Amino acid sequence: MQRTIGSTAGGTESAAADRRSRWTALIVLCIGMFMIVLDGTVVNVALPAIQSDLGFTQSSLAWVVNAYLIAFGGLLLLAGRLGDLLSRRGMFLSGLGVFTVASLLCGLAPTKELLVAARFVQGVGGAMTSAVVLGMIVTLFPGQREQAKAIGAYGFVATAGASVGLLAGGVLTQVLSWHWIFMINIPIGLITGFVALRLLPADRGVGVGRDTDFLGAALITGSLMLGVYTIVTPAAELGWTAPQTLLLAGATLVLLIAFVAREATARNPLVPLRIFRSRNVSGANAIQALTVAGMFGMFFLGVLYLQQVLGYDALQTGLAFLPTTVVIGTLSLRYSERLITQFGARTVLLPGLVLIAAGLALFARVPVPGNYLTDVLPPTLLMGVGIGVSFPTLAALAMSGATEDDAGLASGLVNTTMEVGAAVGLAVLATLSATRTRELAAAGVNAVTALTGGYQLAFLIGAALVVVALVIGLVVLRNEPKPETE
Repeated sequence: MQRTIGSTAGGTESAAADRRSRWTALIVLCIGMFMIVLDGTVVNVALPAIQSDLGFTQSSLAWVVNAYLIAFGGLLLLAGRLGDLLSRRGMFLSGLGVFTVASLLCGLAPTKELLVAARFVQGVGGAMTSAVVLGMIVTLFPGQREQAKAIGAYGFVATAGASVGLLAGGVLTQVLSWHWIFMINIPIGLITGFVALRLLPADRGVGVGRDTDFLGAALITGSLMLGVYTIVTPAAELGWTAPQTLLLAGATLVLLIAFVAREATARNPLVPLRIFRSRNVSGANAIQALTVAGMFGMFFLGVLYLQQVLGYDALQTGLAFLPTTVVIGTLSLRYSERLITQFGARTVLLPGLVLIAAGLALFARVPVPGNYLTDVLPPTLLMGVGIGVSFPTLAALAMSGATEDDAGLASGLVNTTMEVGAAVGLAVLATLSATRTRELAAAGVNAVTALTGGYQLAFLIGAALVVVALVIGLVVLRNEPKPETE
């Protein structure tokens, strides 16, 4: 009897230690992901200071952001799949190292050319790190209830990091200098890497053989990189109907079609097309792309409204979005798992999308001049609630069809649709907003009113994109079985 009791106690202690280890590993993964997400917006606040210090022209300044986006968006899918083939832990650690070294180079860059080159390398490291995080989470937490809670933490990092970046960028740029928006990554990256080496379980991928689909890898990477370049450069600068934009968009489509044809016939495809047969996986990724595209109306054009219309500085702008971040964090970390467990992912997602669309529609009514407490805070809080419940459920649905062998691919696909949705959404909404502003100015409307009119149109179109996402959710998604009690 004593031996039985002792073995039971030992088993309980071992299970508790394993649980602590897995949740600590989740914190490490989320810190690495948070550093990558934060970098996406922290740089935007510092762009004027970077331009003044390194002598960028207005047009060349965009490459501080574009160089990162092209590498990051173009390599996410490939990095996720390579994590499956080689090692997700190895991919995460390698990406963390590349990102940290590139951050050092960015912070020390004495010329604009070196800064742009270092930003490209930083994008490579960011893609390698973030592409496999969600795949590692679902393998660390196979139980549905714990997995839902862990994905809630991931959802908070992936969505709230953007608004935290605005605040961090304002503080670092104003108190220290723009160099520190990059240098701050170095101690975070080193500590995260050291802890990850000790805590993340070693894994071996399925392996790279003679029949590995290198042609498919080249086609999808070329298609994504060219597509992101088309969105952030000729489309944004020359317009969507410019000959150069149409030519590059056509080339992107040709590469994508060639990639699909290759995957359908390859013996060992880089991206098995069976992953798209799941209605929930395909539907969740489509919904995510549309929702992120609409959301960027708040996170980026909303920033411009606060600064150019209400006269906020960088620090005030970051503080203005802080309540939204708190709401997203509270719902993602504390309540999303309970809601998904009780009602199912699809049932939780749909009201969340309604709230996001309603927040954007309400934002489209901001007056000139607006008041933060009555005109800005209510719609942003409404969106915060919607985002806090929607994104963990989207991640759960998007990973629902992944096997252990292709979890990295599914994770990379989630991040790719988020990145492409953000890039397309920002480019489209910014273009339409600027066009509307020019039309109002030409009609004799004063500058501030014309700016506001442009932002209002962008917010309204963003709401329409989320409504389309809602329709897809209603038609395509299916209820998942309720998570078991653990």
